[in-house]
Amino acid sequence: MATFDIEQLRTFVAVAEAGSLTAAASRVFLSQSSVSEQVRKLEERAGRSLFTRSKAGVALTEAGARLSTHARAILALSEVAYREMRDEPLQGELRLGVTDYFRPAELAGLLARLGERYPQVRLHVSVMKSGDVEAGHVRGDFDVGVAMRIADTAALARGAVMRREALVWMGARGLSWPKGAPLRLLVLPDTCALHQFTVKLLQQRRVPYEVAHVASGVAGLQSALAAGLGVACLNESALCDGVVPLRQAGLPALPRVAFHVLPARRGESDFVARARELLVTQFA
Repeated sequence: MATFDIEQLRTFVAVAEAGSLTAAASRVFLSQSSVSEQVRKLEERAGRSLFTRSKAGVALTEAGARLSTHARAILALSEVAYREMRDEPLQGELRLGVTDYFRPAELAGLLARLGERYPQVRLHVSVMKSGDVEAGHVRGDFDVGVAMRIADTAALARGAVMRREALVWMGARGLSWPKGAPLRLLVLPDTCALHQFTVKLLQQRRVPYEVAHVASGVAGLQSALAAGLGVACLNESALCDGVVPLRQAGLPALPRVAFHVLPARRGESDFVARARELLVTQFA
């Protein structure tokens, strides 16, 4: 069976987080030459380069960013299995902030299954815009935060990326608009990073548009889309009943987004650190 070596994956993640082979060596208690050798073997196994090298250090390639998601999940699951076998149950109170873009139709089920599997964890969940999640995490309102960013290689190197999705133009089935008429755009408030990105993209590509509706959250935006009020740019898991991807000419190509767990704050407990690792595996 073709598999990856878990110690090579551990070293790979350490290098991705540290930004250099030298800095990663102390994290995994290896010499720099051993770290370099493990990365080389992992790249041979993967069949592609995982890092770009420069005098400033290393950065993940696109392939490296993809493998990073899998590697973190594998390592976190290994940790969970080890602790469960040693009868070290996860227990405590966890304040979780989640962006409302994250798998809106599935989030309730994911949380329910998490509660069933870890009954000694008491969850306090807040669902809100990514910017509010990040701000709340900085203030200490949340122990763990899940936010969304427009995907790029540099951003994917920061924090634990759980999931990537395509951005998609969406509208009601059969929706069309007269040739030359401005695009009827449905958005969240202008403090939303995806709103800002979408408007900037349309302006750069000189696509005429008008803001036809501003919703307070993703659920409201989905309702407006299903009602045929216009077009929105959303991540693919936000597709819902009555809403389909649009393929009309003139709509600009869209990048991907990354959902990531916000990095640890100084002094956090072992329980919170373990809970963060668990979320990476359970929510991927």
